[in-house]
Amino acid sequence: MAPVPHTFPVHGIIRSIVIAVAFGTLSASSAPNPASGWQFAVERAAHTAPEARILVLDIGAGRLLASHRLSEAARTLAAPGSTLKPLALYELITAGRWNPDRRVACNRKLVVAGHSLACTHPPAPPFDAREALTWSCNSYFAEVARELEPGELGRLLRPTGLLSVTGLANQAESTEAAAIFREPTNSDSTRLSLLGVESIRITPLELATAYRWLALELAAHPNSQAAQVVRGGIEDSASFGMARQAGLGGVPVAGKTGTAESAASSEAHGWFAGIAPAEKPQVVVVVYLPAGRGADAAHVAAELLSHSPLVHP
Repeated sequence: MAPVPHTFPVHGIIRSIVIAVAFGTLSASSAPNPASGWQFAVERAAHTAPEARILVLDIGAGRLLASHRLSEAARTLAAPGSTLKPLALYELITAGRWNPDRRVACNRKLVVAGHSLACTHPPAPPFDAREALTWSCNSYFAEVARELEPGELGRLLRPTGLLSVTGLANQAESTEAAAIFREPTNSDSTRLSLLGVESIRITPLELATAYRWLALELAAHPNSQAAQVVRGGIEDSASFGMARQAGLGGVPVAGKTGTAESAASSEAHGWFAGIAPAEKPQVVVVVYLPAGRGADAAHVAAELLSHSPLVHP
């Protein structure tokens, strides 16, 4: 799917109006909550995980509202794991490259090129796209990856901002690392890349930017099949699926967890990326744990949300 054109000023004006209406920024009564409230929430969450990189990004304005360990977040490069799944799925359904009604069976014992990618979701009948996103089924998304041609994954991900320096760290005068991405050249490497295991390393800032892109797309095309499937999948994930820990913060949230191993060791790191509140998102929340799993990161996100201005205006 081609990115929204920026060549002619009228497109920028129309897109700004769409974003403003979608996120309520044209009304003073729905103005973003004070950043200080978000910073308080971040600091409370950081008590539970001092080593976490935590970001809160305003969707409408695209600016950081609060952060913990921002300098580290700007320089940390890590495999994104399953947080890639909603981004790739949205693009492929939008482009008519994947039928979300197609069902794929999971034996929960996937192995790709020597990598064990066993699923941890409960045994279940074959998943459709929404269910596969809810339960983060690796077998399903390995099958999705088979539809990609060599060189195509990068073209799918670049419009999201995931592979580019964001400029967000400049707000704190921090040096920002750029994503590392090597385009996969065969079927196995494509599957490992789409599953966020190999050939891609990103910063928490880049993941936050990509989920802001996703939030804007969902708001701009709410009735599209891609938006309905992906929104439903990440809402279900944070409600009762693999990211359900994030839903315990008293705020309806839509999001995705990710767990991957460090390139330098076998120690796992964990991610949570989501948008809140789910029904009318105002912010992107990203949590990265250098040691832990996605469920642990989702727990930190719930702690943040429970103290946020969304609960305590």
